[in-house]
Amino acid sequence: MESNASDLFVIVLMGFFLMLIMGSFIVVMVVIHRQKQLQNKQRLAAVQAEFEKTILNAEKEIQENTLSHVGRELHDNIGQLLSLAKMNLSSSKPEKVSEGKSMMNQIIKEVRALSKTLNLDWVETISLREFIEKELEKLQSAEFCQTHFNLKGKEFTLDKDRKLILIRILQECLNNAIKHAQPENITISMDFQDDQLEIRIKDDGKGFDTSQESSGSGMFNLKNRIATIGGNIQVQSIIGKGTDIKLSLPNSIA
Repeated sequence: MESNASDLFVIVLMGFFLMLIMGSFIVVMVVIHRQKQLQNKQRLAAVQAEFEKTILNAEKEIQENTLSHVGRELHDNIGQLLSLAKMNLSSSKPEKVSEGKSMMNQIIKEVRALSKTLNLDWVETISLREFIEKELEKLQSAEFCQTHFNLKGKEFTLDKDRKLILIRILQECLNNAIKHAQPENITISMDFQDDQLEIRIKDDGKGFDTSQESSGSGMFNLKNRIATIGGNIQVQSIIGKGTDIKLSLPNSIA
């Protein structure tokens, strides 16, 4: 009897310890799961904060570029037109007065066009293709270099935030080419695939040593910005032969 009671006590004790171990294991797993959930929430919050920061920086920089453009247009274009219109309207010749009135109508159109660029509403009304074509047209009109544009595939719609960041990245790539590359030709190609958009910006300018890119923040900023919208950037450049930049962005609705 004593042996049976002892065996029963051992079995009960082992069961108790087994339950204790299982309970402890469950508690540990719950704690680990909650910690992972907290880490995931913190990681998502950090990604969202970085995305919002990138958006704000892109908006600020585009607005600054826009103000610089408006200033140049007011001084170089509209200012000149106003001076010519004033001269013509002060003339005693009817044909000159008529030409002056025509210039005033042109000035009004120019001012209205400029006023539309002072906010970022235009980002929603223009496609990425149209933006690129206009930027290349500006370079061509300024006789900076020859520009070329290639389009492949069926264009899909990008939401405003992703488009805004892409616009700023493209502006920065073109600004770098203007400031440093001194190219004779700049070519931008857009390839709309089912699952992603590929954009290539190529120039035949001075090129640079890509192994030295870490010394500056420009390439880091480009990589960081496109990463916030799920894309990536690849840069190939040869000194004396030009630069080839490839942007890849997944189609969020594919």
